[in-house]
Amino acid sequence: MNFTGMTEKQYDQVWDELRKAGQSNPHGLIHHVAAFQGKNFLVNDVWESTDAFERFGKVLNPIMKKLGIHETKPIITPVHYEYSGVEASVTH
Repeated sequence: MNFTGMTEKQYDQVWDELRKAGQSNPHGLIHHVAAFQGKNFLVNDVWESTDAFERFGKVLNPIMKKLGIHETKPIITPVHYEYSGVEASVTH
């Protein structure tokens, strides 16, 4: 997903609200990466299924609306191949 104009503060607020909603480890989420690219905030997720992602959206979308984050349409692409190398963690 590509969020134009989303701030780091808003992103952190989304996660705070997700934790309050019992979604600190969303069911079906395999991998999550978020990064800034210019004025855009990009989110790339790997979900076990489209259904799992859509169920999570029912929790996420009202939170984003509450925080004033403009809705964006996700690009859903089936995975053809996945490789997991050495586990790494990046923090800011």
